[in-house]
Amino acid sequence: MMKAPTAVYKERRQRLCDKLGTGKILFLGNNHSPRNFKSNYYPFRQDSSFLYYFGLDLPNLNAIIDVDNHAAYLFGDNPTIDDIVWIGDQENLESMASKVGVDKVLSSSELDNHLSDGMHYLPPYTYDHTLRLRQYFKQEPAASLELIHAVIEQRSYKSDFELAQLEKAVEYSTVMHTRVMQHCKLGLKESDLVGIANQVAYEHETVLAYQPILTTQGQILHTNEYHHVLEEGDLVLFDGGLEVKSGYCADLTRTFPASGKFTPLQKEVYNTVATALEKAVNLAGPGVAFQELHLASARMLVEGMKAIGWMKGNTEDAVTTGAHTMFFQCGLGHMLGLDVHDMENLGEQYVGYAPPHIKSTEFGLKSLRLAKALEPNNCITIEPGIYVIPQLIDKFRAEGKFMEFINYNKLEANRNFGGIRIEDNFVVTKDGVRNFGPQLPTQAEQIENLVQESLYQV
Repeated sequence: MMKAPTAVYKERRQRLCDKLGTGKILFLGNNHSPRNFKSNYYPFRQDSSFLYYFGLDLPNLNAIIDVDNHAAYLFGDNPTIDDIVWIGDQENLESMASKVGVDKVLSSSELDNHLSDGMHYLPPYTYDHTLRLRQYFKQEPAASLELIHAVIEQRSYKSDFELAQLEKAVEYSTVMHTRVMQHCKLGLKESDLVGIANQVAYEHETVLAYQPILTTQGQILHTNEYHHVLEEGDLVLFDGGLEVKSGYCADLTRTFPASGKFTPLQKEVYNTVATALEKAVNLAGPGVAFQELHLASARMLVEGMKAIGWMKGNTEDAVTTGAHTMFFQCGLGHMLGLDVHDMENLGEQYVGYAPPHIKSTEFGLKSLRLAKALEPNNCITIEPGIYVIPQLIDKFRAEGKFMEFINYNKLEANRNFGGIRIEDNFVVTKDGVRNFGPQLPTQAEQIENLVQESLYQV
C-alpha cells in the first residue's frame, strides 16, 4: 500500500490530540469478514479513519491515542509460522508501526488493559465493531460527538498528498469508463461490460471503490443487477469508480447509447443533464452552499424538461414545491476521499451539514448528502440526473400532485425512458472548483464517438 510520509501520520494524530485536549481515543481496525466459512472471506478493506491516522492496511489491528500522555499504541500480533505457511513471510508489526510514527506495539491480548470508561470512539458501522464495543464497555455503543466533529474537521480538507491520490483514482477511473464505452456492442449483457471494468481495475492494481451500477435500467438509482441484454434504443448508465492502493476513491458516471447513437429525445434529455452539471460547476466555489448548487441544477433540469414538454409552469415555483422530484429524486453530490461517500459512517448530518443548513425530511431534499458551504480543499462529486420512474408517475398522478407543473399525458408516453446521470469529481479551489484527472467527455457527440470507436462494433 502506498503511504504518506511518516511525519504526516504523526502530525494528524497530534492535531487530533490538540483538538480534543484530553482523554483516550480508541480506533478499531477492521477484520476479515468470512463469506461462508472462516478462511474464505470478502476482500479486506481497512477502516478509513484508521487508515487516516495510522496508515496500516492490515486486518486484526486496533489502536489507542492517549492524549494526556502524548502516546500512540498499536495492538496486533505478528504472524505465526502457521500463518506464514499460508500467506508467506510478512514484515513485522514493529517495523510497520515505525513507518507511521508509532513506537509502542502491544499484543492484541493487551488491549483490554488499556481500555477505560469515557474513551472516545467513532460510530460503529459493522456488526463486528458493535459487538466488540459492547464487550469492551458492557453497554450499547455511544460514540463521541466531540471526536466525530474533530475527525470530520480534519478529513474534510485534503492535503497535497491526498489530492494526488484522488487525481490518480480519477485518472484510472477515466480509463475504465472510456474502455467500457469503447467495448459496448448490441447483444452483450451488462455483465460483459462489468467484466471490462474489472479488467481495468486489475490492470492498474486497484479495486472497484463500490459495487458498480452498470445498467440499462438507469431509473433505478442503485441497482446492482447485470443480466439485461443491450438492445437497440437502450441507454447504458455506468456509475463506477476505482480505489487506489492508498484507499482514495473516484466516483464517475456516464450514460451512453448502446447503439452508439442517441435518439433525438435521448439527446435532448442528455443535454439537459449536461447543462445542469455545467451550471453547478460554474457556480461552485468557497462560501457557496452546496444546497444552492443542488437547487440551481434543479432549475436547469426543469427548464430543459419544459422544452421537452414533460414539465410546464413557473420554474421557480416548480422547484419550490418539489415538482422537479418527479425526475430528480436524489441529491446533487457528496464529499469524496478515503470513502466514496466520504465519512458518511460518521453521520451525514455532521459531514454534510452545518448551521444554518439542517437535514430536510422532504422527498428529494432528504436525500441531499451535502448542503453546507464549500471550503478550499473540500473534495466533492457533482452528479445531476433525470430519472423517469414509472411507479412514481403512477403515485404522484393518483395523488393529484404537481398537476400544474407536470404534463402527465406526455410523460406517460415516455414512462419507460429510463435514466441519465453525469457525474464528475472536483476539488474546491480558492476561486472555484477544479475537475480531477483527465476530463472524461461529457458532450453527447463525444460520448457517441467513444461508443462508435468500439473494436467490436458492428
